[in-house]
Amino acid sequence: MTTTATRFDGQVLTPGDAGYDTARTVWNAMIDRRPRMIVRAAGVADVVAAVRLARELDLEIGVRCGGHNAAGFAVPDGGLMIDLTPMGGVRVDPARRRARVQGGALLGALDRASQAYGLATTAGNVSHTGVGGLTLGGGMGWLARQYGLACDNVVSYTMVTAEGDVMTASRTENPDLFWGLRGGGGNFGIVTEFEFELHRTGTRTMVAEFDFRAEDAVPVVEGWRDLNAVAPRQATFTASVGSTPAGPIATLGFVWVGDPADGRRLLPAMRALGRPVASRVTTPSYLELQRREDSTGGHAYRRYAKGHYLRSLPTAAIEAFLLRGGSDLSASPDLPGVGLQAHGGAIADVPEADAAFSHRGTMFEFGAGTRWSDPDEDDARMGAARAAGASLEPYASGIYVNSLTADELADGQRGVRRAYSAAKLARLTAVKTAYDPANVFHLNQNIRPAL
Repeated sequence: MTTTATRFDGQVLTPGDAGYDTARTVWNAMIDRRPRMIVRAAGVADVVAAVRLARELDLEIGVRCGGHNAAGFAVPDGGLMIDLTPMGGVRVDPARRRARVQGGALLGALDRASQAYGLATTAGNVSHTGVGGLTLGGGMGWLARQYGLACDNVVSYTMVTAEGDVMTASRTENPDLFWGLRGGGGNFGIVTEFEFELHRTGTRTMVAEFDFRAEDAVPVVEGWRDLNAVAPRQATFTASVGSTPAGPIATLGFVWVGDPADGRRLLPAMRALGRPVASRVTTPSYLELQRREDSTGGHAYRRYAKGHYLRSLPTAAIEAFLLRGGSDLSASPDLPGVGLQAHGGAIADVPEADAAFSHRGTMFEFGAGTRWSDPDEDDARMGAARAAGASLEPYASGIYVNSLTADELADGQRGVRRAYSAAKLARLTAVKTAYDPANVFHLNQNIRPAL
């Protein structure tokens, strides 16, 4: 076998090596696969060498950035895992408002580097998510209604192809690849660097949350939905339902990025929706906001989730949302948590044909998620999340590609067809055929090349 000394500047791990088990552990503890080799890439040359070695040895390739994909695509059983996490650097040019972000960087590194200058770009809501996986699927975050999705803010990509070549994609250089990378996932190659546009966001935010008993919440959610339709773009409306000792609670509110004094102008309208059992208005810094949903359990939990895009939220959908797949509102504490996050604004401003990312007419993104520790609970927990997802499916218009589950992807191309229109899937297939005709990169939300 090729040795680390002759081929790689980074670390190469095989079963039994110190650090091997840590490197193969990802965010979902249900994933327990054993790659034949893990290459912890120190730079682009290591990524190139790893791709070429995997092809020589006929090994499946998995690519790890943050390790947050619940299906565990990063960890190929018996294959070669390319771990980009050592490539986690971020360089900010405040004068040009640009950030160059290596492929293994986490969102927190991007936020910290840009916020030092009062700048930011759209990133997800959990700081230990990988920039790469989030952005390649589209990338929703608290700035998206103001500035577009993460993929809408990418100026250029540097990518290693299935042949081990290094190329750049932008609007003027390989524009077909640039189009596909903006929402097409990891299908075309391994992105080793992103160049992002940054925005003058400042460092201040506000979070408003109002708790209601779920049995009283239908008219409140209806009013919250209507208020969202006229809200400023600085506001991202959110709703969630979870179990508490006192019964299920619906939490409605919004996140405001900008001067909290401006965000407070929305509070009277929110308070007019109903009488909450509790409320909270806080003013975290932007960095604190970006960390507030971080998981305290690390990689210890087993996880499963279902998602949908919703173009509207009729009363019947609200009722299903509050039930969470259960039969009544005196729900079991084992039902999944469910949530809604508003889209619109700058996301919808981008023409649908401009990028692979689809469903720009979405009003809300729905998610049902659950986590647990005991493997004996697997069937019950996943079944409950599936039931919650199924209850909203009649109102769904599609799905975020990063939310596709392993079971949806195992069912042929049904899941991928939910993420993209037929026209976009045909165009993505053409890009895949051009850049990865052998489907070397197939451990993902796979777009198959043409035969």
